[in-house]
Amino acid sequence: MSFKPRKILVTSALPYANGSLHMGHMIEYLQTDIWVRFQKLRGHDCIYVCASDAHGTPIMIKARELGIPPEELAQRFSEEFVRDFADFGVDFDNYHTTHSAENEALTVEIYNALKDAGDIYTKTIEQAYDEQEGMFLPDRFVRGTCPFCGTEDQYGDACENCSKTYSPADLIDPISVLSGTTPVKRNSEHYFFKLSEYEDKLKAWMKSAGLDKNVVAKLEEWFEAGLRDWDISRDAPYFGFRIPDTEDKYFYVWLDAPVGYPASFKKLCDRRGDLDFDEYWRPGHDTEVYHFIGKDIMYFHTLFWPAVLEGAGFRTPTSVYVHGFLTVNGQKMSKSRGTFIKARTYLDNLDPNYLRYYYAAKLGPTIEDIDLNLEDFTARVNSDLVGKLINIASRCAGFINKRFDNRLADSLADKALFADMANASGQIAEHYENREFSKAMRMIMTLADQANRYIDERKPWIMAKDEAQLRDVQAVCTQGLNLFRSLMIYLAPVLPEIAEKSREFFAEEQWQWSDASKPLLGTTIRKFQPLLTRVEPDKVASMVEQSR
Repeated sequence: MSFKPRKILVTSALPYANGSLHMGHMIEYLQTDIWVRFQKLRGHDCIYVCASDAHGTPIMIKARELGIPPEELAQRFSEEFVRDFADFGVDFDNYHTTHSAENEALTVEIYNALKDAGDIYTKTIEQAYDEQEGMFLPDRFVRGTCPFCGTEDQYGDACENCSKTYSPADLIDPISVLSGTTPVKRNSEHYFFKLSEYEDKLKAWMKSAGLDKNVVAKLEEWFEAGLRDWDISRDAPYFGFRIPDTEDKYFYVWLDAPVGYPASFKKLCDRRGDLDFDEYWRPGHDTEVYHFIGKDIMYFHTLFWPAVLEGAGFRTPTSVYVHGFLTVNGQKMSKSRGTFIKARTYLDNLDPNYLRYYYAAKLGPTIEDIDLNLEDFTARVNSDLVGKLINIASRCAGFINKRFDNRLADSLADKALFADMANASGQIAEHYENREFSKAMRMIMTLADQANRYIDERKPWIMAKDEAQLRDVQAVCTQGLNLFRSLMIYLAPVLPEIAEKSREFFAEEQWQWSDASKPLLGTTIRKFQPLLTRVEPDKVASMVEQSR
């Protein structure tokens, strides 16, 4: 059967450009990057786009405090994000910003299409107004007690405890975040999207999208409660795109933020010239679109966004993949405990490959939280990556380099053992495909144990002392290096930098997934260079200290 590459477009949620990235954020970008790299390694045409979420009141207020334009604040953080992502090996095909011409044009196009379809209407609403600041307060600038579950100190748009959405007017004992005063109520005309009319279409999409059962359960809860029409406008002053034919109304950031996905892709299309925007964003094409997001923004991505796309004549996502939050040492991230760790603080102290592997070893396809236990992190990385994986190569490479002029033997010493390694390919690939990264890592490390056991039993370092056994040394070390090479191909999505160095060591031009099942024999390799050092506990301690 001939191989037909899939055409896949993948996005991660857009990081909000008013604060630095931290370890919790990195779960999502590393999870997505690993999945995308796996698809590319398999030979699929997989594109990964993202952008900074650059609009909304928090950015406007923070910029005002700093005395700079909001564009400048968003730009500063955007540049910081790009550096942090690159240093963690997150490889976007395009990284953009929602404060862009592409985003404005698409947002207006979507809005006009919804308006023409009769899905937009206006009505006057009562809104929270801060008299001291002289402005209407966006949802997130009012905090109070959740009207549904009674959890205190919740934002004015959604409860972090029960995930229900509401308006600031529904909050019990509301307070303005800006002035600490109790907001008054004032009338203002707003624009609404008829989300309530999309229940049947959303239910049909939900069935086809192969969503995680926990996500489906949450959606069914929301359907049960009844979908409410969605306020897509905000009053001036507001940092965002002005709604056409209005003077002082702006698109709510949650309308134009997800439009950042197609907008970033549009920018890539314009830059490359060989991509067709409509093939990925209009119905009726054989392409796939996946969104990776955190569970806190499920409502927007599984209700509002598919409905808006459907109503405006765009295609809906193939699926939405949702992950949980990060805890550190079993607790919420905390500045006082030094466990609210910024991405850059991590990078200043530790190798990004450690975290890529540790997250992969923990991640599954569900919305369960994952824990970064710093002691376990140190032990597992040192045991798995240094003790098991890299050890295979460092134990075999020296003999091939010194005794055999860097040349591998012409045949394998144990074909059955290599066949075990090759036969695991399909199962490991399936785990990656299903985002069961932890299962893939367990399988790979079991294979690494087998490889180490093989070398321990053959003891090439003892055989090398006997001239009569030199051919056997070459054969055993060739076997060991081939097992290492297959493992590195399987791990390439997780450890791209180490895989790259390993590929160079084997003097190969490029690797594809299928290469793991074909041994490399009778060729000349390069001199082995150390690939990774152990995690030093004092570096971990230093990172925690710097985060306090």
